[in-house]
Amino acid sequence: MENIFYDRQITRIYDLKGSERSRFNADAAANPQDVGAVHLDDNLRRANLQQPILVDEGMLRAMERALWSDTSFLAGLGVMDYSLLVGVDKEHNQLVVAIIDFIRTYTWDKQLETWVKSSGILGGNGKEPTIVSPKQYMRRFRTAISSYFTVVPDGHEVEAAMDADAA
Repeated sequence: MENIFYDRQITRIYDLKGSERSRFNADAAANPQDVGAVHLDDNLRRANLQQPILVDEGMLRAMERALWSDTSFLAGLGVMDYSLLVGVDKEHNQLVVAIIDFIRTYTWDKQLETWVKSSGILGGNGKEPTIVSPKQYMRRFRTAISSYFTVVPDGHEVEAAMDADAA
């Protein structure tokens, strides 16, 4: 597998799933200068309050098109539980992204886990379970990823945001 961070000066790493359950890395938050620490969704949500990740609109829409295509493909194969790996390369002022961990299919044991977690038997504080069907996972992933980056106009014609429910 390709190392997307090869020959890059990555200053922050995020592993994003779009879930709200157990997606905070306290160790990474406590050591913000540790460039090898992997931050999760809630780390990014909190960081965005003080220092949002700014992305020009054209680049965000290009990334969305690629992610929509890839997540549609993965959902069609019954795959869920993947992540978007994001590296912040401050030297080149770029985000380096790739979908990772895309080997888990929605088998009967995962369906059972979804049912148990949805029932609230094991807690969850009313949050959506982490394990959901591939279509639900795709929608949640797309919606979250689109919300994580702050759009900066790039002077080109404005393109409408993509619909998270589109196939």
